[in-house]
Amino acid sequence: MPHAPRNSFLAPGVSRFSRSAVFSKKALYKRAKKDVAAPTKEAATEKTVEVKGAKNGGKRTVPAQKASRFYPAEDVPSPKVSRKAPKTAALRASITAGTVVILLAGRYRGKRVVVLKQLDSGLLLVSGPFKVNGVPLRRVNQAYVIATSTKLDLSAVKIDEKFNDAYFKKSAKTEKAFLEGEQKKAAFPESKAADQKVVDKALLDVVVKTPFLRQYLASSFSLSKGQFPHNLKF
Repeated sequence: MPHAPRNSFLAPGVSRFSRSAVFSKKALYKRAKKDVAAPTKEAATEKTVEVKGAKNGGKRTVPAQKASRFYPAEDVPSPKVSRKAPKTAALRASITAGTVVILLAGRYRGKRVVVLKQLDSGLLLVSGPFKVNGVPLRRVNQAYVIATSTKLDLSAVKIDEKFNDAYFKKSAKTEKAFLEGEQKKAAFPESKAADQKVVDKALLDVVVKTPFLRQYLASSFSLSKGQFPHNLKF
């Protein structure tokens, strides 16, 4: 029978012990580190070139790589080239379209929201609905949510293809706007407000079919004294 691991998860992504605590428990500091030296490749530092002229000896030894005529006045660090290609995170088995999840971080932490779909970036597209608990359409990392067993049937709800990562992209703040200081906050776009109303109407038509589901979504999640998330069934 394989032994149980020293560390365990209290919740998805939250370990019982920190990395330093596990390092101490495993007594890794007592183990000798075996460094395997890579075979050294001897590169030629010099080369022989032919020199014209009867009195020049015919051949001359010069450096293999000619030194640059220009060099930076200060040491400029060069960025490390990464060979890893970013991949879209796989969706957890407990999260599907229509799953009610609890937000664990951000402005709306503790709120219960409905997952609409997964975007190309791997983030989740969620909504409160806004009319129920004030959570608008937004993107959420699935590492910062707790999936519950409550699910909505969204087969009749059509999610527009325009709700992608580009839809939520904000314009970068220019240097001129930064120097001008704090400015009047721009009004919320009417087009996005209309999109929110359309999504809310479609979700509310599904929510009203289940008794007390609207009240469930409107309530916030919190822990009382003596409650532990890894012992709760969501």
